[in-house]
Amino acid sequence: MRTNITVAADVRASRGKNEARRTRRDGQIPAVVYGAHEDPVSIAVNPRDVLKIVHSSTGYNTIFNLQINGGENTPVMVVDQQIDPLKGTLLHADLKRIDLSKRLRVTVPVHTAGEPKGVKVQGGLLEVVTRSVDIECLPDDIPERFTVDVSELLMGQSKRASDVALVGSIRLVSAPDTVIAHVIALRAEAEAAPAPAEAAAAPAPAAGAAEPEVIKKGKKEEEAAAEEKGKKAAEEKGKKK
Repeated sequence: MRTNITVAADVRASRGKNEARRTRRDGQIPAVVYGAHEDPVSIAVNPRDVLKIVHSSTGYNTIFNLQINGGENTPVMVVDQQIDPLKGTLLHADLKRIDLSKRLRVTVPVHTAGEPKGVKVQGGLLEVVTRSVDIECLPDDIPERFTVDVSELLMGQSKRASDVALVGSIRLVSAPDTVIAHVIALRAEAEAAPAPAEAAAAPAPAAGAAEPEVIKKGKKEEEAAAEEKGKKAAEEKGKKK
């Protein structure tokens, strides 16, 4: 999104860690501006100016003017930054020149509006799945955000990236079937619903039903072994007499 913000910068005559430390001691941070088929330029900018832009509602999609002291005045965007992991302070920033006549690809946040019927009437839950989409457009057409109306959604219905309203030079880059938000059943209700039987209970055997063949076979073998044992015992008794 293009703004009227102008950030002042000074050219850095030298580079390196020592020069970067001196720049930070002076209340600025080292940065570099590049792109638009121009040579990269090492500059020094006020970190508060950069952070104010990055933390604004348009964030990294903010196009602002960079006024280099004694040099160019060009529209740029913040494309990268380096943060001190311990102090959380801004250490370095990369700025990219923007050609206002050429399309560029950006990521834009998506917000939802309204209370779905599936929530209000059917007792469902609105779940936001995707909070941004990728688009391609001319720099002046970059929106601050997209808003999708979800008030007509019923249980099981969804809004997808293809439902985002596009105007001007904007073209959708994200997959059209990407789910933005949908209405689902509450988890407690889903758990309370009876689960389908995985298998029918085995029927109880009828009274007097024949025993399985394996059991029968086992009994016959036991009876035969007992009979054989009795015969041997009788023979041994006869011999003793």
